[in-house]
Amino acid sequence: MKHLYPYLQKYKVESILAPLFKMLEATFDLLVPLVVARIINIGITTGDTAFILSHCGLLVLMALIGLICSFTAQYFAARAAIGTATGLRHQLMAHIQSLSFTELDTLGVSTLITRMTSDVNQVQNGLNMFLRLFLRSPFIVIGAMVMAFTIDGGTALIFLLTIPVLSVIVFGIMRLTSPMYKQVQQKLDAVTGATRENLSGVRVVRAFGREEAESERFFALNGALTGAQLKVGRIAALMNPLTYAIVNVGIIALLYVGAQKVDGGTLLSGDVVALVNYMSQILVELVKLANLVVLLTRAIASMGRVSQVLDVQSSMRYPEAATAAESEEEAVRFDHVSLTYAGAGDESITDISFCAKKGQTIGVIGGTGSGKSTLVSLIPRFYDATKGSVTLMGRPITDWPHAELRDRVAVVMQRAQLFKGTIRSNLLWGEKTATDEELWQALETAQAADFVRAKPRKLADPVEQGGRNLSGGQRQRLTIARALVSKPDILILDDSASALDYATDAALRKALRKLPDSTTTFIVSQRTSSIRHADQILVLDDGELVGCGTHEELLSSCEVYREIHESQFRKGDEQA
Repeated sequence: MKHLYPYLQKYKVESILAPLFKMLEATFDLLVPLVVARIINIGITTGDTAFILSHCGLLVLMALIGLICSFTAQYFAARAAIGTATGLRHQLMAHIQSLSFTELDTLGVSTLITRMTSDVNQVQNGLNMFLRLFLRSPFIVIGAMVMAFTIDGGTALIFLLTIPVLSVIVFGIMRLTSPMYKQVQQKLDAVTGATRENLSGVRVVRAFGREEAESERFFALNGALTGAQLKVGRIAALMNPLTYAIVNVGIIALLYVGAQKVDGGTLLSGDVVALVNYMSQILVELVKLANLVVLLTRAIASMGRVSQVLDVQSSMRYPEAATAAESEEEAVRFDHVSLTYAGAGDESITDISFCAKKGQTIGVIGGTGSGKSTLVSLIPRFYDATKGSVTLMGRPITDWPHAELRDRVAVVMQRAQLFKGTIRSNLLWGEKTATDEELWQALETAQAADFVRAKPRKLADPVEQGGRNLSGGQRQRLTIARALVSKPDILILDDSASALDYATDAALRKALRKLPDSTTTFIVSQRTSSIRHADQILVLDDGELVGCGTHEELLSSCEVYREIHESQFRKGDEQA
């Protein structure tokens, strides 16, 4: 609750007014049976029409006031709950953005999305209902019993017997079904996961003729879900008949005892009706209270899941300002660098050392899983080396302020990721103050200008979520252009031209060579043709640096590089 309280403090007034107005509404609810009793005892008994009409008008007035109180309470409760949840969601989003890739990998992206959406919504609903009912329901139950004793103490003893029995039934069933509902949710997640998996991979399922097997798997998961729902449903279904049976027994007892007292002249018939109304109110409020407890249990569990994320601290710390001077020649230096991912048993890269000068083009090549992406991810400090040191422009990478580091290093990831909006809005991620002229210049370098000009609205043409309305090559070229807009000192292309044809790839490499002399470019690729003109080529094999040099030097000295090159050359993939 420590993370929720600061935001709830901002809505202190609403948090007080909501239950107070609910208490006011409950007060009118408790007075209604007394007014009805007076109508029966006085108005109907004496045939006083004016008395009956005046008290019926009083009931209408009380109903209107109660309705206004209810609306006001719900407004304040919703305002406090939604405002608190909004603040919590903003804090969670900001905290997630502050975490390093290590923490994001450990937590998992899917669970972070669930906690930001479903869990925060559960907290919001729980807080909303808590403010509305946590005082009202107990107040009605206790108040109804007190009012019953003010009418007739002897008859009201039936309430003392009925309320505990009702409480045992309601909260007993709630305690039995609460863990079962969690199991139902887990089985629902399994069905949802299987459905999503089959729909997204429907082509693969059909290609391998697995329709029948997947259908059987789905039916098995769905059957388990149905069975769990039926089991908890049967138990939950006992609540209404059992509670109503107890209440009806209580009402029968009230009518029996009341009838005897009415016949003896010690109790009026209107008072019996009032006692029956109070018994019905107690039943309704106990059921509401039980549902509130279930909702609060879920909300507390969800808040715990949110707090788990908020309690995770980033393993990286950034200084507010740089202290060391920059090197005039060096761009990047790795000094015996190794990295082991969190939870991994072995090192992903081991004892790597090299130096990249300003203005150089560095190629990185190796087989699948050799550690190419891991190596370049250390340059923008997505991860910290577990051994050795990485320096950028002569400064240790840990001495760079976060904002300055992001301004100096631009990365184009393996998977091209665009955001819903327009081509212009996506490019402006690189530099929000960039002019259209600078955007077109970046598009020209990235070989994307031609297809953007062919769009009906040019830079204003819409981009769907993830760039679904663009081809793979178009997405990759736009992400390269987005990185170029920021005019970085270090540009990292992490296998970001894999969807391009050889001609476009060659044109892109030629354009990249025209970048300012101060720009250092790292090109990660599977093709030797893409990096053959690099000033240095780093060859990785199983996380180790097995070769470093130019294309010609590596052909004669590095067996791994020579095998990669010759395998592609035999397939006709070599390009000048």
